[in-house]
Amino acid sequence: MTDQQNNDAAAAADDNTPQFSLQRIYVRDLSFEAPKSPAIFRQQWEPSVALDLNTKQKGLEGDFHEVVLTLSVTVKNGEEVAFIAEVQQAGIFLIKNLDPASMSHTLGAFCPNILFPYAREALDSLVTRGSFPALMLSPVNFDALYAQEMQRMQEAGEAPSLQ
Repeated sequence: MTDQQNNDAAAAADDNTPQFSLQRIYVRDLSFEAPKSPAIFRQQWEPSVALDLNTKQKGLEGDFHEVVLTLSVTVKNGEEVAFIAEVQQAGIFLIKNLDPASMSHTLGAFCPNILFPYAREALDSLVTRGSFPALMLSPVNFDALYAQEMQRMQEAGEAPSLQ
């Protein structure tokens, strides 16, 4: 009887154990525009790169969450737009039994860290297929970006959203 009680207690403890599991990674949206091609290819190449990134989280049924990392790149050669490329890299994650602060950090920093290499590769592939040099984006410190966003929200009196 004692063994059965110990097994039941262990199973109950396991039910409250924090869990994290990546279920799926996929491209949600992908776009590329080269408005000045083919003339842009005959110009001296002196690009300026503007990167915009954004993350969104959405609760799905049960303990599943979708996180979408959007990378938008606008590259100009002089004053002309050479190309615009955007990828929405998404993932579905099973996340259970986390306190609200840990859940917010997981969705806002940890999951985007997982998605970023996939998004970077998708953008590089897209850009090189457009006959431009690869972007070779540097790693992004999502933990620092998350901390900055939490500080901004605290100063504005806003509460972090988990959905």
